[in-house]
Amino acid sequence: MLLNYLKLIRVHQWVKNLFVFVPLLFSLHLFDKDYFLTTLFAFVIFCLASSLIYVINDIIDIEADKSHPTKKKRPLPAGEISKKSAIIVVAILAVLQAILLPNFNVEFIYFVTGFIALNIFYSFWFKHIVILDVFSIAAGFSIRVLAGAVVIMVPISSWLILTTMFISLFLGVMKRHSELVLVEGNEDAPSRKVLSQYSLNFADQMATIAAAGVIICYALYSVSERTVNIFGTENLIYTTPFVVYGIFRFMYLEYIRNKGDNTTKIVFTDVQLIITIFAYTLTTILIIY
Repeated sequence: MLLNYLKLIRVHQWVKNLFVFVPLLFSLHLFDKDYFLTTLFAFVIFCLASSLIYVINDIIDIEADKSHPTKKKRPLPAGEISKKSAIIVVAILAVLQAILLPNFNVEFIYFVTGFIALNIFYSFWFKHIVILDVFSIAAGFSIRVLAGAVVIMVPISSWLILTTMFISLFLGVMKRHSELVLVEGNEDAPSRKVLSQYSLNFADQMATIAAAGVIICYALYSVSERTVNIFGTENLIYTTPFVVYGIFRFMYLEYIRNKGDNTTKIVFTDVQLIITIFAYTLTTILIIY
């Protein structure tokens, strides 16, 4: 029963909330106890907020998920947890948010509230509107980064915000591409309504633009005058190959191996991506600190 509830709130998806740590990493305060704990608590808040959204979304899509090849295994459509119990979980998560949020500054509260509102709009409307659906996903990641900056009250580079936006757009488009491949040639296969407004060629072009945006914005961030002045070094440019390799590796996994539908699963299972992320993080810390 506990495992079913952990699946319902999608604990494995909490890894996405690690984006709130991005400002901390680049703020020169990573090893400052107070800054780290504040960001850690902010991470917990976003985990509660994202779980709240996941449960609401599952309640809304319960009937559609029953006919989906993989989503039908989720606790709600599988009948392992009742709709009434799921609503109680939503209420508990909402109460926890209401109790914990007042402990943070006003700017952070605004971002968390905006994050929840955005995702509720996404669950009901935005996910059915072509292009706006992937932009909504990207906005969610950008909000996490901005919230991570305001909670510890540090400025964040515009280039870094743009990098976050493009990488989340890239992942969102890759997911749409994977879904299109799944339903291609099988009209009876269950799929999102919005997929009828996409095509593989269109998704490919969007993915290419988003991938280029990630690489260009990050490269410009690493050599910008502000970055060099803050860190006192131009060596951050040497972390760019890890970013490029990570993007190309993900594209390979989607286009050649057809594994781009579950970003979290890829991050935890693909050895090369795990090594790339670890090497990037370690190199960045060594250069900055």
